[in-house]
Amino acid sequence: QVQLVESGGGLVQAGGSLRLSCAASGRTISSYGMAWFRQAPGKERELAAGIAWSGARIYYVDSVKGRFTISRDNAKNTVYLQMNSLKPEDTAVYYCAINRRPYYSGTYSGVEYDYWGQGTQVTVSS
Repeated sequence: QVQLVESGGGLVQAGGSLRLSCAASGRTISSYGMAWFRQAPGKERELAAGIAWSGARIYYVDSVKGRFTISRDNAKNTVYLQMNSLKPEDTAVYYCAINRRPYYSGTYSGVEYDYWGQGTQVTVSS
């Protein structure tokens, strides 16, 4: 059974930073793309950042470009999301997810994720 466990969320003032971690078990992530989604109250879930299995292709939603950095440490089977210059509109529950298909090289819109973490709350105060 694959498990994804997020950590690192919390309450931070605007302009501050947080680093989210997602530790995977039951599947070696080195062959799989990973992603961070977020869902704010009353809004649909959105893909915030994604990283391909090779690490060569990375996606960011426009609203986080230049502020967030997704990375992976395959030796630790962990993916990270470094969030800097946080804004109140970044407040959301953040979820990590793993691609269903190994060595996927298509577009991010075509990715299917088969396992999700339980989520970690990020709250940015103004």
